[in-house]
Amino acid sequence: MKLRTVGYYFRETFRSVRHHSWMTVAAIITVAISLFILGIFSLAVVNANQVATGLVSELEIAAFLRVDTPPEVVAQVGDAIRRVPGVQEAILVPKEEGLQQLAAQFGEQHDLLQALGGVNPLPDYYRVKAVAPDRVESIARSIERINYVESVNYGRDVVGRLLEVAAWVQWLGMAAVVMLAVAAVALVANTIRLAVMTRAREIAIMKYVGATNWFIRWPFFLQGLFLGLVGAGVAVVCLYWGYNWVIARMQLALPFLPLVTGQEIVLQLVGLLVLLGMVVGSLGSLISVRRFLQV
Repeated sequence: MKLRTVGYYFRETFRSVRHHSWMTVAAIITVAISLFILGIFSLAVVNANQVATGLVSELEIAAFLRVDTPPEVVAQVGDAIRRVPGVQEAILVPKEEGLQQLAAQFGEQHDLLQALGGVNPLPDYYRVKAVAPDRVESIARSIERINYVESVNYGRDVVGRLLEVAAWVQWLGMAAVVMLAVAAVALVANTIRLAVMTRAREIAIMKYVGATNWFIRWPFFLQGLFLGLVGAGVAVVCLYWGYNWVIARMQLALPFLPLVTGQEIVLQLVGLLVLLGMVVGSLGSLISVRRFLQV
């Protein structure tokens, strides 16, 4: 491609941008808003997964042994639990410690063991952590089959609901991303279509004298690319400052939530938003120009 031709493409691109300045500004703002909301949804999905995973990871499986389990067997049961695939750790809680924890709930003024007739009815149990939240249920089923394990408790309903919420947030976020991307493509296409319509006669003459479709298409393609890049840049700046501002205040108000912090997560979105802005802009330009070239 000759340097003179490239210069022509860029001159025509910026001439069209200046000539339709209000539509250009409207398209940039719409692309920026669409990509900004897209970024918000993406960050919301990441944080929802982080919170759900953090809450689920705090859940432990309680494997209660039979009351008549011999002391020498208790350690063997622990070894069997640790051999279950997906188990991160298994900590023994002796019945004496369990009684102390129960007594602490009633208060120091109660002699719980005396009230129970001097007999500790509580069993030994193991506190088991899984390597991943989605392994909890399968681990619990495996532990239930180990000899001398009386029962297993791991908050099945809580685990299921948290994982279900995380999945729904992902799907809703993806749907919102698709709809916003389509809206941005449509607006860029309309903006460039207006530029094409004002040059319809010129395009027809260029085709009549032998100009190729791509020679005509390139200025509009670059215009769409320009709109997408500028819109993405505005969205990235707003998202970067806005997210850090919101997270700083949420950490003060809700310090117990395991939110995704730091600049890394936003910087990871920069490349995605810029790429998406370029795709949105170029796709919108190609859609708008195609009909006018079919003459």
